[in-house]
Amino acid sequence: MKKLLISSALILLSACSSTSEFEHIEPASSLMPKSASYYDLIGLPAPQGSIVAAVYDFRDQTGQYKPIPSSNFSTAVPQSGTAFLAQALNDSAWFVPVEREGLQNLLTERKIIRAGLKGEAGNLPQLNSAQILMEGGIVAYDTNIKTGGAGARYLGIGVNTKFRVDTVTVNLRAVDIRTGRLLTSVTTTKSILSKELSAGVFKFIDAQDLLESEIGYTSNEPVSVCVVQAIETAVVHMIADGIWKRAWNLGSPDTGLQNAVLQKYWLEAHTEARVSERIKQG
Repeated sequence: MKKLLISSALILLSACSSTSEFEHIEPASSLMPKSASYYDLIGLPAPQGSIVAAVYDFRDQTGQYKPIPSSNFSTAVPQSGTAFLAQALNDSAWFVPVEREGLQNLLTERKIIRAGLKGEAGNLPQLNSAQILMEGGIVAYDTNIKTGGAGARYLGIGVNTKFRVDTVTVNLRAVDIRTGRLLTSVTTTKSILSKELSAGVFKFIDAQDLLESEIGYTSNEPVSVCVVQAIETAVVHMIADGIWKRAWNLGSPDTGLQNAVLQKYWLEAHTEARVSERIKQG
């Protein structure tokens, strides 16, 4: 019987150790964590010149809502895609995003300034016009792409694990405002992982004494962070594809074409032979 109790304690202690990461969580607010896609974004070579880009609306086009019982009214993905995209474009240094989502507010403030300037209203600079229009949105959110788990129970002592994988899909298009021509279009996906670990004991020690104990741990990737990563990856792919199609140019072609980030994303989108030939051609 003592061996049984010792085994139960060991199982529960091993389950408790899985929650150790919570000890490092800071209660204060902080910046959103940076992922590998962000470092790819800022690791791109410099452009010949930054392109002024407008983003009017980069919205959720999935129509998905959180499953019951989580919520009947909350959407499955965040509705802040425009803000995420504008930040990614700005961080890339390839684009200069101009405010379009809150354009009416901007125009109202400019009217107030113009009224205060009176006869000197001509000193107020004009708004920048965009060269590129960014279109697209969050086009798909698929749940339960993969599910699974494992468990075992012996003499009332058991351990159980489960996991679920969802995916979010983002489409991003760059349109030439002068001609309306589609310069490049990319679609990226990001997996969203959820996992659960639980352990428990349900055992009669004797005819009247019952030992019952349970512990569990659940980890869910934040959907907002995954959406940001999908958008950042889309921006990097779009820049790489635009360079490939010569829609925009590198600041230093000789060294820029050897950039590790560019070559990695080119290899994802094209065959290795075509990439090698393009690098040789300059």
